[in-house]
Amino acid sequence: MEKVSKKITGSVEISPEIVEEIEKEIKNISEFGKKIEKASKERITDILEIILGGAILLETSDIHIEPTEKQARLRARIDGVLQDIIIFDLEIFQGILSRIKLLSGLKLNISDRPQDGRFSVFWGQNLIEIRASSLPAEHGESIVLRILNPKNLMGIETLGLRKDLQTSFNKEIKKPNGMIIVTGPTGSGKTTTLYAFLKKLQSPENKIITIEDPIEYHLKGISQTQTNPKKGYDFANGLRSIMRQDPDVILVGEIRDLETAQIALQAALTGHLVFTTLHTNDAAGTVARLISLGAKTSNIGPAINIAIAQRLVRKVCKKCSKLRSISDQELKKIKKDLRGLSKQIKIPKLIKGFKIPETVGCKDCNSTGFRGRIGIFEAFFIDNEMEKFILTNPSIASLEEKAIKKGMVTMKQDGLIKVLEGITTIEEIEKVMG
Repeated sequence: MEKVSKKITGSVEISPEIVEEIEKEIKNISEFGKKIEKASKERITDILEIILGGAILLETSDIHIEPTEKQARLRARIDGVLQDIIIFDLEIFQGILSRIKLLSGLKLNISDRPQDGRFSVFWGQNLIEIRASSLPAEHGESIVLRILNPKNLMGIETLGLRKDLQTSFNKEIKKPNGMIIVTGPTGSGKTTTLYAFLKKLQSPENKIITIEDPIEYHLKGISQTQTNPKKGYDFANGLRSIMRQDPDVILVGEIRDLETAQIALQAALTGHLVFTTLHTNDAAGTVARLISLGAKTSNIGPAINIAIAQRLVRKVCKKCSKLRSISDQELKKIKKDLRGLSKQIKIPKLIKGFKIPETVGCKDCNSTGFRGRIGIFEAFFIDNEMEKFILTNPSIASLEEKAIKKGMVTMKQDGLIKVLEGITTIEEIEKVMG
C-alpha cells in the first residue's frame, strides 16, 4: 500500500511515525501553532505535513494561508469559526504556496487570477480529499484548503434531528418519487444532510446517481458524476443524461437555473426520488426561489415532498461547560418564542430557576467553550392543502405562516429546544439565527 500510494501524483502521504507524533503532541490550537513553529526549521514538505495533519486531527473544515506585507498568517476554521494559528515569514509562505500548487495541479507561473485544484492526503488508513483555492490578493496569493474528511459523513441518526423529524424524514425518503430540497447558505451542512439520506437508501435494489459540483465525498455503491461546464457537462445536461440511465434516486448538487429546475421537477413527477439543494434563508423561501427561476407553480406543489432549511450551531464543550439558572427575561423570551409549538413536541417544563448551559473554556475546546456542531432544522411537508395553497403564488411570509399552522417548528424554535436540552447556548442560537 505504501509503495503504491507514493507513486500517486497530487497526494501527500503522512507516515505512521508523523501521524503518531502529531496525535501525541497536538491537542489544541496552541500546541498546533508551536508544532508548526518547530517544524519551520525543517523542509517545506515537513511543514505542510504538520499543517495538514494538525488540521485533520483538530477537525478543521478549512485552512487559510494569507500573505501580508511582511509576513503570512495561518488560520483554521474550527466549528465554523476562524482562529489564528501562527504567523510565519514570507519565504516559508512562498515555499508552502509552491508546494500546494504542485500538489493541486495549479499553474506555478499564474498569480494574477483565481485557480482551483485538489489533492489527497493519506492519513493513517484514511484517504482525505483537499480542495485548494488560490486568489490574487494585495500582497500575493491567498490560499484556502478545504478539508473533506469522510469522518464527517453522518447517518440520519447523528444529524441532530428531533425524534419527530427523524421519523418523518425516514418515511419521506422511502417514497418512490418526489423531490426533497435542503436549503441554507454555504457551510450550513446541506451536503452532509443529503449524503445521510443517500447512505440510508444505499442497497442493491436502488440505482442512485448524483451530479455534483464538485464531488465532495465518495460513497460506495453510488454512481457519482461531476459537472464540467468547459466540456458542456453542466447540471442541466448532466441531469438529462442521468435520466437515460433509469435511476431510482437522483441527487442534483444544486438548482441554479430554470433548465435544471424544470428537469429536476419533471424527474420528481415521473417516478424518481430527487434530492437537491437551493440557496434560500428558510424553508418557506424554497417555493419563491423556484418561482423566481421561472418554474411553474403547477409543477412545484405536486413535485416537492419536503422543503428543509438548516443551520449549524456549536455544541457546548462537555468537559468544561456548566449549568446556570435562566434569568427572568430569558425565560419570558423563550416562552414567547416557543408559543404555539405543537403539543407533539415534548420540551422540559419551563419554570423559574430552570438550568441552561453556559460556556467556560478549556484546552480541549481551545478556550472557546464549544466543541463540535449540530444541525438545527425546519421543514414543511406538502400535502393536498399545501399544494393548492402554492397555486395561489403566496408570499414567503404567508407560506411560512401556513406551514407553522400545520405544525412546522422553525429553526429558531428547534435551536431553543436544543438549549433546553443542554446542547447549546441561547447566545449561540441568537448569533446564528438573529
